[in-house]
Formats: sequence, C-alpha cells, structure tokens
Amino acid sequence: MNHPVASPPDPAPAGAVAPFATAREARRAIRRGEWDRHTVGLAPAHVQGNLVILPAALAGDFLRFCQQNPKPCPLLAVSAPGARDLPALGADLDIATDVPDYRVYEHGRLVCERSDVSSLWRDDFVSFVLGCSFSFEEALLAAGIPLRHVAQGRNVAMYRTTIPTNPAGAFHGPLVVSMRPMKAADAIRAVQVTARMPAVHGAPVHLGDPRLIGITDLARPDFGDAVAIEADEVPVFWACGVTPQAVVMAAEPALCITHSPGHMLITDLLNRDLPFA
Repeated sequence: MNHPVASPPDPAPAGAVAPFATAREARRAIRRGEWDRHTVGLAPAHVQGNLVILPAALAGDFLRFCQQNPKPCPLLAVSAPGARDLPALGADLDIATDVPDYRVYEHGRLVCERSDVSSLWRDDFVSFVLGCSFSFEEALLAAGIPLRHVAQGRNVAMYRTTIPTNPAGAFHGPLVVSMRPMKAADAIRAVQVTARMPAVHGAPVHLGDPRLIGITDLARPDFGDAVAIEADEVPVFWACGVTPQAVVMAAEPALCITHSPGHMLITDLLNRDLPFA
C-alpha cells in the first residue's frame, strides 16, 4: 500500500547538534541561553524527559491520567508542590530554566513560548517528567537501525491521531505519536528493541498505513519536522510524550506549562539504567 511521502527537508545547518559531555553541562548551557534548539543528540546516553507543569489542584487528575495511559505518559518523576528541583533526576537541575523552550497554555490555548518560566512560577506548581523516545533512539542506533531525523539533525515528526486516550478527571484527548521511517527488517528489529523499554514508551503502537490512525498527510506533522519516506520503507509510530499537550488543548485547564515538542529536560539518568521489560 502506498503511503503519503514527506518531501525531503532542507539539509540541517552545519553544527546544528553539538553534544555535551554531561547532562549538567547541557542544562547549564540551556539555562544561560546558549542552546535554544531541539535536544536531539544532546548529552548522548542521558535520559531526556517530557515536561508538564500544573497547579496542584489538577495534579491528582493528571497523575491518574498518566497511570491510565502509560505508553504516552510513562512517569519518571513528580515534584513536590512549588519545588523547582527534582533530585531523583539530577543535581543542579531547575525545572523553570533548564528546558530550551517552554509552552504556556491558558484554557487550552497556547499563549506564548518562553526560554525561562521563573517569573511565572507559583508555590502550587507540580511538575511531571515523562519518559521520552530520544532514550530508545540510542538503543535503536546501537542495534544498527538508522534514524533519518537524527542523521539530518532534525526534530522527530509527531502527529495527532484519532486514537483516544483513557480519560481521568478533567484530562482527555487524542494520542500523539512520533514517526520514524524504516525498512521492514529494521522495523521488526525496532519493535523487539523498544518493547523492552516501557519507561520510554515501549513498542510501537502502529506500523504502516497512517490513515488507519487518522493521519492524512505525513508531510505535515503537527509537531516537529517532516522527513522523507523512501519507497522501500514503512512509517513506524510510537506513543509520544507530547500527548499531554493535545490533552491540555482538549481539556482546557486554566493554566499549564509544558516543554516545546523536541525541547526536552535532560536528566542525569543514563539510558542504560532504565528498567527493562
């Protein structure tokens, strides 16, 4: 079956990805405003996380939402109310400054993007950090599976689907997926590799025809960058930690802060230390 094919992107600029030796170095560069792009390839081997910040009054509902939707929302850590640090994820880590780009939503509407949310911080904010597919990408590359967006220094392509999430309290909405084109043999191997990594989304949720999950045009991702799909490749879709942003748009809480898609929190945890199934 034919699939919609994304046009090849322009070549990534030279030096677009400059890996840091440690996660702390990467966070400090981000905090100083020296890195404001996506975090694909930064601090290799370190766990990166999706971020959701909510008032404490909504934290219980969102925690239940994560528990009922573990593939898109695998919890790595939850902060105490008002805390900007997460010692379990790293030393010298500041939730309000250490993400390259934040999104601020009011009543489900994106109102601004900021490189620092310190001035917005409240004593009742609770931060949730969710596992990210950038972690399993290290395992895929180690298994010899090429990833086009990584090679091109681009953000991964992400799409809203027609697959509903399991609602919890105020939170409901569609599943978001990330897509990587692969040859059939590589796709089979990718399923085997990622199935062992439930802390970072686990196995794919769909392979093949994107129309079956409500995606009509792979050349126009809802988030991230489009990549070309060759004639001998199939699109492979994983549950994505950007799902909470689609859920926030649907649930319309008065206030929510997230990372901008692909602009992750880099932790001191190592991918090799994640729990394996």
